[in-house]
Amino acid sequence: MQPYFLPYIGYFQLINAVDKFVIYDNVKFTKKGWINRNRILVNGKDEFITLPLKKDSDFLNINDRSLANTWKQERKKIINRITESYRKAPFFSEAYPLFEKIIMYNNENLFNFILNSVLTLVNYLRLNSQVIVSSSIPINHQLKGEDKVISICKNQKASIFINPIGGCKLYDQANFRKNDIKLLFLEPSLQKYRQYQNDFIPWLSIIDLLMFNPVSKIKTSLNLASFLDNEK
Repeated sequence: MQPYFLPYIGYFQLINAVDKFVIYDNVKFTKKGWINRNRILVNGKDEFITLPLKKDSDFLNINDRSLANTWKQERKKIINRITESYRKAPFFSEAYPLFEKIIMYNNENLFNFILNSVLTLVNYLRLNSQVIVSSSIPINHQLKGEDKVISICKNQKASIFINPIGGCKLYDQANFRKNDIKLLFLEPSLQKYRQYQNDFIPWLSIIDLLMFNPVSKIKTSLNLASFLDNEK
């Protein structure tokens, strides 16, 4: 998976489901995705919080992108926005220090900043999966898409590869099967929870989930995802 900024529960359901979670650092940054932004609840509506980036080439890899020079000022705005949005949430006092620590992490490299946030949350949720940075795996990193995934799986001696449900149209079961790898797709699941007195808005950042739910409930939710093999 690409590194996502404070992602939704499905990201952590995937981490929870695997022994090894490979996080891509040496793939191209994509605009308008979830790498440097996510959604939180603001006055009953979903709004983005975004990591500002230095202007640079659109062809750079994620690990070559940097946070903007204004980041030290911008991060205070993000912290204030989280505070104003969730200070009356039932688990604010438990969750706020975690997110303050993540946002204040002093590293301007985009990948390193997000990796730290993922690892911090994996530790906080006490997940047992090993998080591996893709560039540390000795394969041909010029490979793309499915070929790269299969190469990583073979290097790690994986017998099963689990991908989010959105990958159903991206990967060919036959290619994985001939490499002795079972291909599964994870469909995330989310139980409705109370967000103040508002209509429920699903799939917001993990920030929202931790502000309104105890960690024990979230850990239970991590096991609710279902699996599809899409075998033809």
